[in-house]
Amino acid sequence: MPRTTPALARWIALLLPLALLGGAIGSQFLGGLVPCEMCVWQRWPHLAAIVVALLAFAVRGRSAVTALVLLAAVLIAISGAIGVYHAGTEYHWWQGITACTAAPTQGSPMDMLTEALRRPIVRCDVPQWTMAGISLAGFNAIFSLGGAALIALLAIRRPVR
Repeated sequence: MPRTTPALARWIALLLPLALLGGAIGSQFLGGLVPCEMCVWQRWPHLAAIVVALLAFAVRGRSAVTALVLLAAVLIAISGAIGVYHAGTEYHWWQGITACTAAPTQGSPMDMLTEALRRPIVRCDVPQWTMAGISLAGFNAIFSLGGAALIALLAIRRPVR
């Protein structure tokens, strides 16, 4: 277990997006939930944060590590901000900016129609799962924004000796 707060920040910057992305992918492939377009948007910053956090383990120098950890925190916060927007769309606080339709495939219009009919239509304004009234997008917003703030706070603190 890391003894310093910057080291702890580095571990959280890696493990938090791994857990959230793992949960999202697990809910899809093991839980049978089909992600909407906005759900997928939330995954990309987490994936980027994982890559950046891994780089923070590969570089030397406190300032380089801190910069990468802070960048990972920003990426995690971006996913959280998308989660806030998505949750607000689900709660009908505002209208979403996407139609949340299946992506077209290559080929003739009939092929595209056939493929679209095979795919489930998943709306971004209807949560597929909630717990205590909070959707998956809401949980992502809470954990991502809270985690990003914690990572940033720990990253800028002086090491504990």
